[in-house]
Amino acid sequence: IQAAWSLKTRALTEMVYVDEIDMDQEGIAEMMLDENAIAQVARPGTSLKLPGTSQGGGPSPAVRPVTQSGRPITGFVRPGTQSGRPSTMEQAIKTPRTALTARPITSASGRYVRLGTASMLTNPDGPFINLSRLNLAKYSQKPKLAKALFEYIFHHENDVKNALDLAALATEHAQFKDWWWKVQIGKCYYRLGLYREAEKQFKSALKQQDMVDTILYLAKVYLRLDQPVTALNLFKQGLDRFPGEVTLICGIARIYEEMNNISSAAEYYKDVLKQDNTHVEAIACIGSNHFYSDQPEIALRFYRRLLQMGVYNCQLFNNLGLCCFYAQQYDMTLSSFERALFLAENEEETADVWYNLGHVAVGIGDLNLAYQCFKLTLVNNNDYAEAYNNLAVLEMRKGHIEQARALLQTASSLAPHMYEPHFNFAILSEKVGDLQRSYTAAQKSEEAFPGHVDTQQLIKQLKQHFAML
Repeated sequence: IQAAWSLKTRALTEMVYVDEIDMDQEGIAEMMLDENAIAQVARPGTSLKLPGTSQGGGPSPAVRPVTQSGRPITGFVRPGTQSGRPSTMEQAIKTPRTALTARPITSASGRYVRLGTASMLTNPDGPFINLSRLNLAKYSQKPKLAKALFEYIFHHENDVKNALDLAALATEHAQFKDWWWKVQIGKCYYRLGLYREAEKQFKSALKQQDMVDTILYLAKVYLRLDQPVTALNLFKQGLDRFPGEVTLICGIARIYEEMNNISSAAEYYKDVLKQDNTHVEAIACIGSNHFYSDQPEIALRFYRRLLQMGVYNCQLFNNLGLCCFYAQQYDMTLSSFERALFLAENEEETADVWYNLGHVAVGIGDLNLAYQCFKLTLVNNNDYAEAYNNLAVLEMRKGHIEQARALLQTASSLAPHMYEPHFNFAILSEKVGDLQRSYTAAQKSEEAFPGHVDTQQLIKQLKQHFAML
């Protein structure tokens, strides 16, 4: 069971990532010749790279925080959601190496290596199987042995090239009639980044044998090609053949959630619970949706359900504490956060709890306690941009202008996709009379969150100042 995602409170913590791409004529020509290329300017509601273009009327960053890759916090950590990578190398280098944000580009293949090395202990004298000495043509003619050998090469050794060679020889020996080998070839192509070839293999396998796993793999290919509408149609066709299949319904809900169509996602998560009322991901996501819809009492019921099911971890008690606080059940708030601190397994989780405790302190008016909590957040996680931003706000209230400016610059450099540090820095600079820096920061805030009314008013006011000058 994976952990439910820690809820981030709504004040001063929202994040968004806006990507602007300029293409020259050579880039356009290359894209026309590359069948794996993705359209840079997608139609509204058809791209995961620009989730803000959804037609579903999703929440704005002022209501529900989003990750660096532009997706709203989903309520549940999934392996797929952790691999959303920045599109530029500069952004990847700046990305903090924590599980709280999208991973940098270079770690995509490293995760597979770790999965392989940890799955089986090899002999101290040498490797269990020496792949360089294997006669793949001989083993491919023994179907039962070939399948086990492929699993070992692909999952344990993580040698995709040899695994692909074995699968190609085996499917040729089976006269291209074995759907299982086509699926394995498709998995190898997917790992190598040859998505169109993988799509052909999975489609061919589906013609021979209708399997839920094959549909899920084909949908992964379409999502990597940034074709969520095609993946949705595929899942719905699969539901016609496999009515009530939980994994397919859940796949539809995930896509809608990534496209910022939260209302449709919630409906499909409820359909998941109709089929399987112990589905942790669906319960956590519905609870998170109710929390960000100003319904903490209903969210509390869903998280209590997870507790009754036996989920016992830091994230759940963290979410329970936040729901209790916003539902005005103060007797349970601090005890939930204490239990969350006790169950925290790493410093990132501890930092999340202290950060939310800081917001509780702000809510009850104890700004000194809030200051200490945000400081403890940075002790546990020095890359916590939201804590830097909130500390800067507290320093501004004390009149410490230079400290606040330094903290805001740190926050904006750690998380350029957040609009709050830019906006706060613009306000601070405008107060001390530095109009040029204020205008630059306000423009960055508008890029991160175009619908922020206060930023628009500040820019209008600064333009009037410049016109008078």
